[in-house]
Amino acid sequence: MLDLLSDILTRLSLRGTLYFRTSFSEPWGVRVPAFRDVARFHFAHRGEALVRVGDQRAPVHLAQGDLIIIPHGAEHVLSCRHTGPEEALPLDDVLKRSGFDGEGALVWGGDEALRDTQLICGHFALAEGSRHLLFDRLPPYIHLRGYGDEAGPWLEASLRVIGAEAGRARLGGDLIALKMSEAIFAQAIRAFIEQSQDGVTGIAGFSDPHLARAMTAFHRDPTADWTVAALAREAGLSRTGFAERFSARLGVTPMGYVTSWRMQIAREAIASRGLSVAEAAEVSGYASESAFSRVFKKEIGVSPAAFRQAARGTETANAA
Repeated sequence: MLDLLSDILTRLSLRGTLYFRTSFSEPWGVRVPAFRDVARFHFAHRGEALVRVGDQRAPVHLAQGDLIIIPHGAEHVLSCRHTGPEEALPLDDVLKRSGFDGEGALVWGGDEALRDTQLICGHFALAEGSRHLLFDRLPPYIHLRGYGDEAGPWLEASLRVIGAEAGRARLGGDLIALKMSEAIFAQAIRAFIEQSQDGVTGIAGFSDPHLARAMTAFHRDPTADWTVAALAREAGLSRTGFAERFSARLGVTPMGYVTSWRMQIAREAIASRGLSVAEAAEVSGYASESAFSRVFKKEIGVSPAAFRQAARGTETANAA
């Protein structure tokens, strides 16, 4: 059976990257710049840190064993308890002054080596132009501290493995840490959905069993002739009740969701698989190439032909 969240993450081409392991000694502070189409993460393998995300007023206390995910790639400051945000140095300056060459740990800070903080830092990249309302509605940060008896031991064990493997000399260590971090990202999104319930429009719908059934049926066969009535039957609700519930909990109409996701299928088909415009129209459920092109341009911002040309240009540049 297709897993709704897995399909979304796979189609949006989520890929993880570990970019450094730290050994920070007090006093220290690092300002991490904003990035588009990425979700940043920091895991406190040893010690603790303060994390100030974007314009959020209160810092997050990242205790040993905690993980913070910054879904929208916002600028943020990592620091010890003695360093204010205005004293933190830009990441590029820290990398340059420390002489970090990408191997081993990023060593930085003052003389208080007894209070050294070891962070595992990385990001999850989404394919350029990929979008889904689930990601759009995520909060500025997600702070993971365990989720009860069922998820807690799994999460804690996974984070310990990431800390033990990342940046080490053992064969395959970085890959193991990376794949486990991708799994933790999915688990974090799932936990946030389950905890949101009626709280966040655009998120609450994924924890609604009726709406989730309809979305799962659509994701399983996105090219079928979907209508509001057909989706309502999958949800086990009346047409009107389903449409009102869907819009209230997800912030879009049922057919608006269908159209948006079909365009992500088309985007991925063109960018990742090199399909022609006609083939992309077919795999996204459109019999008319002209109708498909109009909808694609409205949703993605450029025509499918222009998008395909740009994607091919990027592929050629990367291969050079």
